[in-house]
Amino acid sequence: MSQAKYTNRSHTSSFWQRLLPHQLPKIHVVAMTSIAIMIAIIAALPSKEASAKRNEAQITLNFIDDSPQATLLATEETSEVATVKKVEPDTNLVWKHQTVKSGDNLSTIFPRVSLGAGDVHALMSSTTLSKPLVDMRPGQEIQFGFNNQGELAQLKYVKTKLESYLYTRIESDTSTKNTPEYSSKYIGEHIILEPEIMTTYRESTIKDSLFLAAERAQLPHGLIMELANIFGWDVDFALDIRKGDRFALTYEEKFLNGEKIGNGNILSAEFVNQGKSFKAVRYEDSKGLANYYTPEGYSMRKAFLRAPLDFTRISSNYNLRRKHPIHKKIRAHRGVDYAAPRGTPIFSAGDGKVIASGYSKANGNYVFIQHGQRFTTKYLHLHKRKVKRGQSVKQRQVIGTLGSTGYATGPHLHYEFLVNGVHRNPRTVSLPQAKPINKKELSRFEEHTQPLMALLTQYQGASQLALASPTPNTSAKSSDN
Repeated sequence: MSQAKYTNRSHTSSFWQRLLPHQLPKIHVVAMTSIAIMIAIIAALPSKEASAKRNEAQITLNFIDDSPQATLLATEETSEVATVKKVEPDTNLVWKHQTVKSGDNLSTIFPRVSLGAGDVHALMSSTTLSKPLVDMRPGQEIQFGFNNQGELAQLKYVKTKLESYLYTRIESDTSTKNTPEYSSKYIGEHIILEPEIMTTYRESTIKDSLFLAAERAQLPHGLIMELANIFGWDVDFALDIRKGDRFALTYEEKFLNGEKIGNGNILSAEFVNQGKSFKAVRYEDSKGLANYYTPEGYSMRKAFLRAPLDFTRISSNYNLRRKHPIHKKIRAHRGVDYAAPRGTPIFSAGDGKVIASGYSKANGNYVFIQHGQRFTTKYLHLHKRKVKRGQSVKQRQVIGTLGSTGYATGPHLHYEFLVNGVHRNPRTVSLPQAKPINKKELSRFEEHTQPLMALLTQYQGASQLALASPTPNTSAKSSDN
């Protein structure tokens, strides 16, 4: 190579000497020769733009899925433009499964299937779709597919039953595996499966507690809590529940390949409390925001919650002639006590501003919140305070945890509600009216919600008819079923 370079330089020097034999000294001829060589080399190199075009190309993977339950999204960067088809996990591969444990990452999981740091680097450096692998959570699964040569051909990261990522190995160039330039790369696919949604109906009558009634109706725990949240502005589920109260609701169940994988939203519901009926329906507006409304279009969300914590048991009602449990004297008890486990989160009953947050011998840890000009709420005997004086808070924001500080015989929250500085019973005080739905949305609201309420009524009617018509040799079914 050095001889070739010397020969080329000699020929070039002779060229310039013949061209300008008497006009330039020898040193100038050598300089011009070097410049000519550099120009030739630069001309032979590919332009920066051309190089980028050869080495980088972004493509969008568009594929057709025969299954109506699958939607796939993917974007890849590869070394050459190509048409990529949808890739399914190869059943001819040998698959090994690993469950993500606490503290795991790819560097700890790959060695468990005899893969090394180089394999991790090859996967992570190939595609931007590998980023989700950095945020794995315990309990998720990684599936490794090995070919006949024992090489990792596919990797599937199962994030949830409905969401996964599939990485398929490709060859980065046409070189042989023995050359230093050989390396493996992966293309990724983001797979989102759409479950089949079915509407389910449940109803029950309360004989002992709301939770037991829900269990008899085979209603999942999470949905009974959601039901309480929907009606929590109208019903104090710690105070107001009575034997004979009842509820009915329709909600979504999600199925994938015939297997139930979870529950969706409550669609419509009725809760009858002490003979008074409250109804709610879910509506997603034209902007995609979902909330619950009365069938007439008034928001279920009001300015104040009836109870500032998730419902549990209650130890003391509003009573101005109550004997204090510690002082043993008749003292006005201008509030409600909610007994619950220590550390139970306490919510702000409405939007407002913290006007006091401190400690006193009698009240223990306390928080006072001003809501506009008329309303004040007070929260006493907290275990911990989560807000400071002057801080703005939102409805349902955690402002502290339940405790037994101050004059308290056990863990509980003492809650007071004041209107224009006067104590009122939090259970019965009249609260500001709910806002109606936007008039521009009313027609669309009726179109979407009336069928949901009609379906609820239809289910209730069928249930009542079934209860009223006993079958032979069988007594009428209980409304708890």
